[in-house]
Amino acid sequence: MKNSKKSVMHVLGMSILLAWSSTSFADLVVNNNSAASSVSASSASISWSASDASQLMDDDETEISPQGSTSVTTTLRNGGSATITSSATPQKSVQIRDTFGSTSQPSVNARSALVMDAQTGEVLFSKNSNMSVPIASITKLMTAVVTADARLNMSEEITLDSIDFAGAGGKNSSSTLRVGDTMNRAELLLFALMKSENPAAAALARTYPGGRSAFVAAMNAKAKQLGMNSTRYAESTGLDPHNVSSARDLGILVSTASQYGLIRQFSTTPTYDFNLGYRVLKSNNTNALVRNGGWNINLSKTGFINEAGRCVVMHTTVNSRPAVVVLLGASSSQARTNDATNLLNWVATLPKRI
Repeated sequence: MKNSKKSVMHVLGMSILLAWSSTSFADLVVNNNSAASSVSASSASISWSASDASQLMDDDETEISPQGSTSVTTTLRNGGSATITSSATPQKSVQIRDTFGSTSQPSVNARSALVMDAQTGEVLFSKNSNMSVPIASITKLMTAVVTADARLNMSEEITLDSIDFAGAGGKNSSSTLRVGDTMNRAELLLFALMKSENPAAAALARTYPGGRSAFVAAMNAKAKQLGMNSTRYAESTGLDPHNVSSARDLGILVSTASQYGLIRQFSTTPTYDFNLGYRVLKSNNTNALVRNGGWNINLSKTGFINEAGRCVVMHTTVNSRPAVVVLLGASSSQARTNDATNLLNWVATLPKRI
């Protein structure tokens, strides 16, 4: 494997040069928020060694850095043979404790919801949280976890096939990507997480060892391993309403996924220019709260199909409290955003963690 250093250019209000090598999962970090926040507008480039990047990605015991509001315009098309190291797979387990605080509960219009202290597992708010319902593109969070666990070559070039656009039940699969578009696996993962592109998630499953059936089996096995007893996956995108889960189970999944540095980074990238070499796709995160940058959101995923309604899951830090927020079955995007904002404001009124 080559260890030659490569560079990617970020636009974070200014140009920041990140040096990296193609030796680990850490190579694929493209948005170092903590570094960006410490750079003044008049600063020149800052260099990070491969070991610095690896420590950022692999040290999952430290407090999660807040999501920033920067605009990333770099590309992941750097070639090489980047792979995911074994340290990319988290070892923490999540135990949910069904206890409630004495603070008055907020009003939520979504069909089901959960707010959980991500550190203690204490349930702070619950509404129909054990009800198993379609989860739409929240599915892609498990797609990302299974992809990361497989430790595949993230620089492998993958060409989108017509089968990746087939969707489920005739549902629209993409408004941006086209059959024949070629990108590497890291770009597919970023497309799936930040922009919720269905063909990207489908291609990740198709190119998994053993193909789609093996990928779906791995999704269900991971859910079982995590104790997600109300969860079943039929495919990798979320277009199929047979992908079902409960708010409680998704609380477990979000807590688990937040331990993967790359999933945190990719799911909270506000904007990104995908340079495919022959055209550039300017893309925005599907979560308005991530795009607006007003909250410390560490992980995010939205979803929608008619059967599921508008859904969102987030890992956030409020008043030094790491919290998981799950909303399923909101009536509209605005209602989903309103519910999420109400819950975050409510968590902000709770006593600060010591």
